[in-house]
Amino acid sequence: MEKGKEYYMKLPYNRLIQEMHDESGHYFYGRILELDGCQSTADTLEELTDSLMEAMEGYIEVKLEHNLPIPEPFVEEKMSGKFLLRIPKSLHRRLAIEAEREGVSLNQYALYKLAR
Repeated sequence: MEKGKEYYMKLPYNRLIQEMHDESGHYFYGRILELDGCQSTADTLEELTDSLMEAMEGYIEVKLEHNLPIPEPFVEEKMSGKFLLRIPKSLHRRLAIEAEREGVSLNQYALYKLAR
């Protein structure tokens, strides 16, 4: 089965939407996490939703036109909740000391630090 634009447009891609206040003023920024470079801005959330759909459609059309792979959405069920991370011994030591000071396990402390 050949996957066309309609197939990809219906997939549940993960969106990151942020309300922005900067030197440009107040606006909303959004991007499709799995589709590198697929992003947009708008004055309202409603406009951003439409604008992101247009950006996604254009992204998919270009990828299909050039026979390039299109990533599919990340599926939470495939995530185990675990990953291996190699860090320098000095950082490991420092984190272990900080966790001990806080009275929590190193795993709990690392989770706290990552979630911030």
